[in-house]
Amino acid sequence: MARISQHEVEHVADLARLELTEPEKTLFGEQLSQILTFVEQLQEVSTEGVPPTASVVKQESVLREDIPREGLSQEQALRNAPEAHDGFFVVPKILGKKS
Repeated sequence: MARISQHEVEHVADLARLELTEPEKTLFGEQLSQILTFVEQLQEVSTEGVPPTASVVKQESVLREDIPREGLSQEQALRNAPEAHDGFFVVPKILGKKS
């Protein structure tokens, strides 16, 4: 069974910007190890003669005809806005905030 070290779990959590508790690190380490074990099992399956595929279900793009039509006026677009100023939507500032 593939085993993920505590250091590797911490590294992945850091890359994903996750703050994990010690019990979460243990849990996720076990879960990631199980995933890798399953992937190892999949690698043992012979895929010779099987064409690469993204999906086993046939997929079709159903497109409607592109018909130009009249859009909303600026007044109509802003009609239900919680707040507008000089013809624009007013939204909360998000730049510079740390999440």
